[in-house]
Amino acid sequence: MKIASRMENLSPSVTMAITALARELKAQGKDVLSFSAGEPDFDTPDVIKQAAIKAINDGQTKYTAVEGTVETKKAIINKLKKDHGLEYNLDEIIVSNGAKHSLFNLFQCLLEDGDEVIIPAPYWVTYPEQVKYSGGVPVFIDTDDTTSFKITADQLKAAITPKTKILLLNTPSNPTGAVYSEDELIAIGKVLEGTDILVFSDEMYEKIIYDGKKFTAAAQVSEDMFKRTITINGISKAVAMTGWRYGYVATPHKDLVKAMIKLQGQVTSNVNSVTLAAAVTALDGSADEDIEKMRVEFEKRRDVAIEQFNAIPGITCVKPEGAFYLFVNIKGVDSDSMKFSADLLEKGGVAVVPGLAFGMEGYFRFSFATDLATIEEGIRRVRRFVENNY
Repeated sequence: MKIASRMENLSPSVTMAITALARELKAQGKDVLSFSAGEPDFDTPDVIKQAAIKAINDGQTKYTAVEGTVETKKAIINKLKKDHGLEYNLDEIIVSNGAKHSLFNLFQCLLEDGDEVIIPAPYWVTYPEQVKYSGGVPVFIDTDDTTSFKITADQLKAAITPKTKILLLNTPSNPTGAVYSEDELIAIGKVLEGTDILVFSDEMYEKIIYDGKKFTAAAQVSEDMFKRTITINGISKAVAMTGWRYGYVATPHKDLVKAMIKLQGQVTSNVNSVTLAAAVTALDGSADEDIEKMRVEFEKRRDVAIEQFNAIPGITCVKPEGAFYLFVNIKGVDSDSMKFSADLLEKGGVAVVPGLAFGMEGYFRFSFATDLATIEEGIRRVRRFVENNY
């Protein structure tokens, strides 16, 4: 059997591979602490589970519209209006099987061979893989600790070419937790004025913001940005619903939504009907108290983890403003993140994701989406590993 050549351009997810390896080692009886997966340790809020149970009992178990039910789309529209003052219509919303699915549909519907997509690095592992699979060309803008892992307007201007089709922003960021301020988004928007470049704004972690800061959506900073921005969001991270598979796109480009519906209709059809019903409760404010409790706990964990990592000689870490990851700088210890991470797993019993997977050497990603005691023990193991091997 010959596998299609297009698959040669697609790399496996390092994050998933490391998570699976850690799980396998645990099953073999080895003492492994895993900080590789981007998944909250909290349970889905009870009010949402009850909504799902009610949906089942009410017989909401049939096919629905490919793009999502009217009820779930209205919940998205109301959420975007309440949180960001953004106005969308029903035909400007589509729900897919997670935000990863939303992104895949978008790239498939928009990219022609050779189209360039600007991606700030470090980046979520899936972005460049989906771009390449769809015939596009990823163009990376490197950032680092000194800019809190955010691109500048000048960097963006220098990266734009006649082939640039999309700028992909992720705020708050996976893997760095970087959050773009309103002023930074305005400056980026100014650079794009007069072009046909679209902005993909992945805002999956928008509810997980720290230090009393307010999240700004890319589409809300100007009328021009609203018209060019395609917002990608969902309920996986902030509402602890990773397994429910629900992502959505909001865009004023109705023709794009139609194209995505056409594609999705031939591939997966609708998101499962029970998730669609439960998502209404996740989006309408009923779970806000639960979301805030999780955010507060994440912030406590972040503060402890930052302090303890920065106390390890040779290691530094910028305090993230959002999400639940630390992007830990190990250049003072070992610039080879793959080697460091593999040795740490084998000798130290700690699973993290090497920075190379996110397009940046000399770092690793550490998820603090687990309990505080496990976090502290994990960092103690990292300290011992560094002291014993470097």
